[in-house]
Amino acid sequence: MLTKDELASIKALQEVCEQDGGFQLKLNFDMLENRNGMKKEDFFHYEEGKLVGFLGSYGFGNKVELCGMVHPDYRRRGIFSKLLEMGLAETKKRNIQTILLNAPTDSLSAKEFLKNLPCTFSVAEYQMKWQKTNLIEDPAVTLRPSTTTEDFETEVQLEVLAFGFAEEESREFNLKLRENHFEENFIIEAHGQAAGKMRVAESDGEAWIYGFAVFPELQGKGISRKALSRVVKLEDQKGLSIFLEVEAKNAHALKLYESCGFRSYHSQDYYLYQN
Repeated sequence: MLTKDELASIKALQEVCEQDGGFQLKLNFDMLENRNGMKKEDFFHYEEGKLVGFLGSYGFGNKVELCGMVHPDYRRRGIFSKLLEMGLAETKKRNIQTILLNAPTDSLSAKEFLKNLPCTFSVAEYQMKWQKTNLIEDPAVTLRPSTTTEDFETEVQLEVLAFGFAEEESREFNLKLRENHFEENFIIEAHGQAAGKMRVAESDGEAWIYGFAVFPELQGKGISRKALSRVVKLEDQKGLSIFLEVEAKNAHALKLYESCGFRSYHSQDYYLYQN
């Protein structure tokens, strides 16, 4: 479990790195704030009591993403290489099948560093922000909190069908999500029947939509658009800015989000590490 001082130091270092590089780092603060301390997932480097290097490990089922940073004044000293070495060693202990190294698309220093590693480009991910636009809701498509055992089973099944999780991995992942006090899990219903799911994380005046999925046999019926419109209006009424992420190669989802008023403002690149 990270302390308030550690979280504050990570945020301060992030601000320095982003201002210097002109990009945004994906450090998943909703996950950092909910570490349970059961696994070694965060790695720090201090100089004279000051945090100058950080690497975070983020687990999603059988996949782990690694993302980190080093203060501009302390680069080219091997700090990030040491942090990455520690992060990879811990990840390999857990027999993780897929390791992805995350870097902002616009980070030239990250690209130079990655050239020297045994990794290949895997996928780009767009981060999108909602721009106010008129949205049409349908009373037949609703959202409700996920609370029952049946709801949990629905979420497990959708992770398998929509995101390629193995069932055991999906169960472990969704149990871990229940520990995140900044997120709320929703079940999407169409005509009174469970049709999909999504999660919404609210923090610092922002709402982020994650894990949005509809059962394959119900796709193409407008359920996704109506559910997205409903949650966007709910969050907008709270005065929150609304964000989501989508893989660049997912043209169908990208078209849906754009039609609902979301616009890409930043992107992240993921590189598959070769064990």
